[in-house]
Amino acid sequence: MTNVSGAPPLSLHQVSKSFGEKKAVDGLDLEIQAGEIHGLLGPNGAGKTTTIRMALNIYAPDTGTVRLFGGPPSQQTADRIGYMPEERGLYAKMKVHDLLVYLAALKGLTVREAKPRIGRWLERMELANRRDNRVQDLSKGMQQKIQFIGTILHDPELIVLDEPFSGLDPINTNMLKNIMVELRQAGRAIIFSTHIMEQAERLCDSICLINGGRKVLEGSMISVKGRYGHNAVALAYEGDGSFLRTHALVRSVNDYNSYVEVRLADGADPQRLLADLVGRLRVKRFEIVEPSLHDIFIQRVGETCPAAAGQEIVHG
Repeated sequence: MTNVSGAPPLSLHQVSKSFGEKKAVDGLDLEIQAGEIHGLLGPNGAGKTTTIRMALNIYAPDTGTVRLFGGPPSQQTADRIGYMPEERGLYAKMKVHDLLVYLAALKGLTVREAKPRIGRWLERMELANRRDNRVQDLSKGMQQKIQFIGTILHDPELIVLDEPFSGLDPINTNMLKNIMVELRQAGRAIIFSTHIMEQAERLCDSICLINGGRKVLEGSMISVKGRYGHNAVALAYEGDGSFLRTHALVRSVNDYNSYVEVRLADGADPQRLLADLVGRLRVKRFEIVEPSLHDIFIQRVGETCPAAAGQEIVHG
């Protein structure tokens, strides 16, 4: 089994992939460390799923190299990975317990090893009373939880989750989030793909933002936030604030209904803005805040590819 001491569970170097004339991924570098949650972020169609499939040797890159645990992809490295695709890959007519036994066997677990693990995870996911139901009789959210159990049943070292919260209500989203944090604390490497920035902002240790198959921004969440400074103001007021959009000290305004988030122009002094507002509006809240990951992404994409800045990114 390939196992280079100290090597990251996953590293991609200058990988590219085209489908016909469309370049889905273009010269991407990516490295995932053990004991971290890494967000692979971007709008729909940015190249996230293609990147994941190259990382897992589902697609071979046209150029570049993929290393898993320090070596080339192989059946041995595949058995150390858990992958949950965005599209459900469950056998609809199978019973839940039988399906999980089968998925465990594909990763090398015996029935004796698999059964107690399945029991524990069904209890944890509040699905114990569904063990004899056919998959097709479960709700979309229940099927998502079954697929997640199948992904981690063999205790993989690298866990790859493509849009893992799709179809889950807030309670089950929180349940899955807690398990991801526990797995990270146990030293597992987790890469998850999403276009929902708020989820990534709360969960990730590090991120890679891509658009049009190219890296837009990467780094630890702390460093990414620090790079963009404290140049945003959360503002609540009474009156007509439409002038803010053309104010000389303001780069952009993002309206959240109950308040607005104002991105300041480079070098702008927030105290000067406050002094100006006091004379024109009744200010109820004025707080200097870090820009959200959503706003950082919109700004960065707008700088590098203005036409793409309006693509679908979900905040909240």
